[in-house]
Amino acid sequence: MKNLFLSLSAAAVLASCGAMAGGSSSSKVGKAQPSLSNTKWALADNVKGKIPTLNIEGEKISGNGGCNNYFGTAKVDPATGNFSAGQMGSTRMACDNMSVEKNFMDMVGKANKYVVSGNVLELYQDNLLLLKFNKAE
Repeated sequence: MKNLFLSLSAAAVLASCGAMAGGSSSSKVGKAQPSLSNTKWALADNVKGKIPTLNIEGEKISGNGGCNNYFGTAKVDPATGNFSAGQMGSTRMACDNMSVEKNFMDMVGKANKYVVSGNVLELYQDNLLLLKFNKAE
């Protein structure tokens, strides 16, 4: 019982630290944002293997999840900062680190808000930062 309490306390502290770390950008969630139409992004996190990408062209998204190429639809509303991805599909190659790709695809599917700050794109689920991208050429 004592271990359970300690585990829950530690989780609560870590969650609150994570929420505070997003500070400046998270205050922009749900507000008007620049258009994402015809933009290309590369995941900012350092991951093992190929860096996942996100390409947005009108109402279509595509890119590489770290192993497989993916595609789908996107609804992006610059007036409200709303973002949603749907009808996702991908190639089916097997690679060494499939967990990176699975997590990336899950997060893209959960995102419902976006914030652009200069050359950085952040995807959020409500006020929780899910993914951070740098603008790609």
